Amino acid sequence: MNLPLWFLLLSLFLPRVSLLVAYFTDTLAGFDLTTWVPLTLGVLIPRALVLILIFQDRGMSPWLLVHAFAMAIVYLVAGEES
Repeated sequence: MNLPLWFLLLSLFLPRVSLLVAYFTDTLAGFDLTTWVPLTLGVLIPRALVLILIFQDRGMSPWLLVHAFAMAIVYLVAGEES
């Protein structure tokens, strides 16, 4: 269940695209994404789904912290613009 480096890097900038590519290339086959919860997160809040996948794969790692920081920055900047 090791997430590849391309997924970790691409999901920093394009989380929806990286989730789609990983899904269709069977990169996420080791994760249980068959219920409606991952589908809903993938559509509405893809960065949260990426954080969950990283936590399941690597636990509390530097990758999780980097992605959490990127998620916070994106949502704070988006909140200031509206």
